[in-house]
Amino acid sequence: MSEITLGIIGGGQLGSMLAIAAKKLNVKIVVFCDDLDAPAQNFCNHFIVGSYNNSEKILEFINQVDLVTYEFENIPFETLNEINKLKTVLPKPSINRLIQHRLAEKDFVNKLNIRTTRYVSIEKKSDIDALEDFLPGILKTTTLGYDGKGQFPINSINELDKLNLDFSKGYILEKLVKLKKEISIILTRFGNNKYEIYEPIENTHEDQILKYSKIPAEINEKVLSQSKEWGMLIAEELKYIGTLCVEFFIDRNDNLYVNEIAPRVHNSGHLTINAFNISQFENHIRAVCGLEQIPLKKISNAKMINLIGDQITHYRNIKQFNDNEFFFDYLKKEIKEKRKMGHITTLV
Repeated sequence: MSEITLGIIGGGQLGSMLAIAAKKLNVKIVVFCDDLDAPAQNFCNHFIVGSYNNSEKILEFINQVDLVTYEFENIPFETLNEINKLKTVLPKPSINRLIQHRLAEKDFVNKLNIRTTRYVSIEKKSDIDALEDFLPGILKTTTLGYDGKGQFPINSINELDKLNLDFSKGYILEKLVKLKKEISIILTRFGNNKYEIYEPIENTHEDQILKYSKIPAEINEKVLSQSKEWGMLIAEELKYIGTLCVEFFIDRNDNLYVNEIAPRVHNSGHLTINAFNISQFENHIRAVCGLEQIPLKKISNAKMINLIGDQITHYRNIKQFNDNEFFFDYLKKEIKEKRKMGHITTLV
């Protein structure tokens, strides 16, 4: 079989790790990104920089690849759709459009009889005045926003006035659950009912940014099987190809709620690189490129710590790590507060 060239839109740490996984499989990678300093250029075969609506650059990208995937979801649907007319985009652009809109995403999940937190669409300030039973809640923009951006925790109506919200944007108000813990399920769908599913990962956030992940998650059997079942149900309904993450809340009564779907490889799955025979990144490449599906085997329990902002500096100065420690530096040029700069996985 001739060598495949896969295009990746987006050049952050997820794109870097996809490129590293692809090399092992003899898949060439062309990265198209709007950031001149994107770290994935250090790991790919070819790097194209340009805005995501630059038709000339898009064509240059399309002409160099056999098919296309992406490492983050906030790419204009029109761009993915245009590319898809000439080269297959996986996951399908329609999936990305759905997930980009929080209200549409929650409606989709509820139609599958899967529980989410209670939510309501907010189009003007007066909509909230009548919704006291949704408080305390979290107000989110319906589009864009990740790692806490575009999200506003609200305990009482009075707090709204201080926010100076721009109501030309759509919002969704989600009622907070009495949270016990958060988990994520990462799975790769190769085709109809053909899956590799990683065990649930327990996650801890700080300032709405993922800080710690670990396996095994401390959850009961019911939550474990239900999270996997719901993950598969979502992927099957979407006819998804590739790696997908579903983030869940668990309340104090051990009820499970879908929080968000990420149509891509996911930060909480970084520990799969060292804890399993096949990482989430390699499985994504295998699925979208139509390569062999290999049964997952767990190598070890593991915990992962995200290195945010200048926390990376300490680890860059360590000369030698223990045999069970794996340090990943994303090679981002600029250290910024609240920016994911690297991670360390420890096998336990």
